[in-house]
Amino acid sequence: MDTIQGKQENENGLNLHFIQSKKYKTINIVAKLRAPLEKDTITKRALLPYILKQGTKNYPSRSEFQLKLDDLYGAVLSVDGGKKGENHIITVRLEFANEKFIPQESSIIDDAISLFHEVLFQPNVKENGFDESIFKREKDTLKQKINAIQDDKMSYANMRLIDEMCENEPYQLHVHGYEEDLNKMTNENLYDYYKNMIQQDDMDIYVLGDFDEKTIKEKITSEMKRDQSNSIQYNASKAKKSAGESKEIIEKQNVQQAKLHIGYRTNIVFQDEDYFALQVFNGLFGGFPSSKLFINVREKNSLAYYASSRVESHKGLLFVFSGIAPEDFEKARDIIRVQVTAMKDGEFSEDELTETKDQIVNQFKETMDHPQGLIEMMYQQVVGNKKLTPNQLVEGIRNVTKEDVIQAASKIEEDTVYLLTSEGGSKDE
Repeated sequence: MDTIQGKQENENGLNLHFIQSKKYKTINIVAKLRAPLEKDTITKRALLPYILKQGTKNYPSRSEFQLKLDDLYGAVLSVDGGKKGENHIITVRLEFANEKFIPQESSIIDDAISLFHEVLFQPNVKENGFDESIFKREKDTLKQKINAIQDDKMSYANMRLIDEMCENEPYQLHVHGYEEDLNKMTNENLYDYYKNMIQQDDMDIYVLGDFDEKTIKEKITSEMKRDQSNSIQYNASKAKKSAGESKEIIEKQNVQQAKLHIGYRTNIVFQDEDYFALQVFNGLFGGFPSSKLFINVREKNSLAYYASSRVESHKGLLFVFSGIAPEDFEKARDIIRVQVTAMKDGEFSEDELTETKDQIVNQFKETMDHPQGLIEMMYQQVVGNKKLTPNQLVEGIRNVTKEDVIQAASKIEEDTVYLLTSEGGSKDE
């Protein structure tokens, strides 16, 4: 754990992060573009990753672009979008071979950074917009993605839970955007938005691997320049909101298996001292196969095909997911509530606490073993506005006591119960 050295510098409107590690034979370069979640921009931001990975100014077609990646000894590029708390983040990743391990090779790093720069700053543009055929094709691709959520009932149920739970909050916004906004979008207004985004988003660039920092920094800063005065700097909001009275939403569709998803306000976010206690709470409650939800809802009472929980640590939410028989709704809901009460009452042993902390630390170490996981861990701290070394993260978990978990549990409030069930599958309220 001590071998991970992170260093941060700010130049040309970029937040540069250099992470030295001799563990990998590749170098990873990742850009994170962050802006507040807003209805007016979410669909544009959902579409841009599809377009940016189709080609660049010098490699305008997918085949030319792929050939260039192949030339870089099979480099891999990905572009995607997602939300953390009330931020929307576009991530561009390029993983390429480290020339140190390839005899007679000295230009891979230069070529890779140039290509990475092109993906971000020089996409395939004609006149006042992106390539029209790519724009139309990728609009269709995104439209299919939006509509496909209807068919994935677990994703649909979670989306509907957040719709109801976070009504009138930015976190409610759908990460894939909205079909009506997509239909109205023009190539020109998407390109205008892209030009603003590339200058104004908070941009963090991570380089991970075994490399010469001075050389990489000079290469990145000479290629990538932004007007620093345009960049909008903002701190992560705490985004806490009291749950108020819990509400129950029942929706009926032609489904075989009902989805019972419950949302809670944790009143704890990444910056808070009890963040670690919340992580341990989640591990004991529903994070692992040894947890209360899995054992009591699924195993002992055979009420669920699956039962687990997850924390959204930048927004302060806890989600419970379960798949049940439609007729078991009330019984399953009540047993889930009993598990929350049991956690608040400290009904877990010191052995269970120790085992759960070990599982969380092991999971954390596994994440840190992968380049993408390590960068996500480091970026979590940028979004959360709190710096923690890997050792501090491990120690934070290790130091959680039973009393800490009970204290964190006492802050958790049920907000919304959402049931997606079959016609006639549960009684109407």
